[in-house]
Amino acid sequence: MTNIRTFRIYLPGLGLIASALFLCACTTTTPPQSFNVVKNPNVDAAFVAADADFSQYDKLLARDMGIFFPTHAAPSLDDQKRTRQIFREAFIGELGGYVIVRDEEPGALEVQATLIDYRNASGADVPGVRRELRDIARPGVIMFLMELKDPDSGRTLARAADSASAPAFSTSADTETDWVAVEAAASRWAELFRNFLDENLQQ
Repeated sequence: MTNIRTFRIYLPGLGLIASALFLCACTTTTPPQSFNVVKNPNVDAAFVAADADFSQYDKLLARDMGIFFPTHAAPSLDDQKRTRQIFREAFIGELGGYVIVRDEEPGALEVQATLIDYRNASGADVPGVRRELRDIARPGVIMFLMELKDPDSGRTLARAADSASAPAFSTSADTETDWVAVEAAASRWAELFRNFLDENLQQ
């Protein structure tokens, strides 16, 4: 059973990613939300809104995956396209049993996965991501982000991050993308996303 406790002010020991993830969750909604820290050994950090009610959702509004690289060290457009396809296939393969929709409709929970690879980034690259992700898009970090939102209000209901996998992407003509590692990372993160959904929607 998932262990949840209330996050009040500061939680020592979760590290930089967890602190930034919580700050991101708290500063992107109006009015401010209260979040619970979810103890999950499979991810670096996870938070669920204290007033989240997932019982009202019976389908998923799947948003396109966001992928962010620093502009000076991004893979080719072809490599990025192939990466998106690999992740898309991995995620679709893990979402069996859920009703997936592409447009907003009653009972749909917005879900989105985001890959931020800023291992070769500088502070100048951070504004290139969505505003609500700038607190966690830190130079030197690769992160997979899972988000669950209410599409009507835009409120973040749950967010989790993982940085255990670090596939190598081609950043110049002298390097090649490790597609075996990309597929392994996609498989791992798709499984994590499915588990994250199940933990919140099948309570």
